Amino acid sequence: MSAAVVSHIIEQHAEEAAFLWVLRSYAVHAPHYRLKDLAKLDNRVEAHLDGLRIAGAEGWELCAQALEIGEAGEVFAAGLLALESKDPQKLVKVLGVAETSPEACKGLISALGWTEPAKLSGTVKQWLASASDFHKFIGISACSIHRVDPGKILDDLIQDADAPVPLRARALRAAGELKRRDLIHGLRACFLSKDAPVRFWAAWSVVMLGNRNEALEALKTFIVTGAKQFPKALPILLRALPVDQAGALLKGLAQYPERQRDLVAGTGMIGDPFYVPWLIKQMETPELARLAGESFSFITGADIAYEDLDADKPENFESGPTENPEDENVQLDSDEDLPWPDPVKIQSWWSARQHRFQNSARYLLGAPISEARCRNILHEGFQRQRSAAALELALMNPDERLFETRAPGWRQQGQLQADS
Repeated sequence: MSAAVVSHIIEQHAEEAAFLWVLRSYAVHAPHYRLKDLAKLDNRVEAHLDGLRIAGAEGWELCAQALEIGEAGEVFAAGLLALESKDPQKLVKVLGVAETSPEACKGLISALGWTEPAKLSGTVKQWLASASDFHKFIGISACSIHRVDPGKILDDLIQDADAPVPLRARALRAAGELKRRDLIHGLRACFLSKDAPVRFWAAWSVVMLGNRNEALEALKTFIVTGAKQFPKALPILLRALPVDQAGALLKGLAQYPERQRDLVAGTGMIGDPFYVPWLIKQMETPELARLAGESFSFITGADIAYEDLDADKPENFESGPTENPEDENVQLDSDEDLPWPDPVKIQSWWSARQHRFQNSARYLLGAPISEARCRNILHEGFQRQRSAAALELALMNPDERLFETRAPGWRQQGQLQADS
């Protein structure tokens, strides 16, 4: 085989590893991916990464050149090789690109999550001890992703009002993910911070650690004000609040037309069958239909596509980018992979089964929320359902660390098998 052919193959490995990472970054939040599907995709990513490993110096050089693009997928591939090599010069090159933008940084953080913890320990220890705030940020991110306690640095950063906001916020978030209950006093002191990310992640973590009073009130302010943190505040609030209070929060959202999608999604987060008739009604509105179907499934456990409860896409309905070059809408359709529900079929399905459900109770995929139910969903559910189950489990038990549903599929499968 000629050198030119070999180089072309290595280049393909680099391109495919970056491209498949982009697909994967969507798949971890996709409504139609199960863990087994994610594991298959991850095996494809790993096959191309293995090709780059085998290529040695040439594999690295191609990835290093691709770093100039500054895209997250390219940073992921180069970051993975650099982390596994522990070569300081390679790490400096990747860190330099990752620090240039939040998007590029996502690629490096994903590479940290992909790399086996044993291959990270010395590198991460150096980052945590570094004078660089960015290095500390990456180090804490690595520890949090692998659910490894970085130690005293969390306490120091949580108390340091002069620390950069992104770094301090990441430390606050890690305290909740890692269930550092010893830090709860310092977390609560951050409720008065002038910086919204600091206030938010402090309140989020305190709720994760078992506080159901002032921290929930602090999170409500992000809902009332429509702050940037709204999308992250809503799920934990609606799952941690008593059903009646969560319902009152949704009732407040109903006053704002721009919050209709949040309202529809929120009913599924609460899990109260009381909302099912209203959800079926929303299925008649094309812009809300698929999201309403997903919330219906979150409550009832119905698989709309599998149980033939779906319908054809409405005629003349368009969402997301079009082929019109003058159309300024370039946003992808967030409901793209959800089935279109048939309201008539679903009403019939519900009429035959609603006697099994009790209003003002909370359900997840057709069963009352329980530890056993959530663990089953981690094994069998779709990714969005698995994320919900992981959050429910962490809220149930103040000592249980939040399960990472974005980890490589084979690692998740191993963890679940070990826990069962």
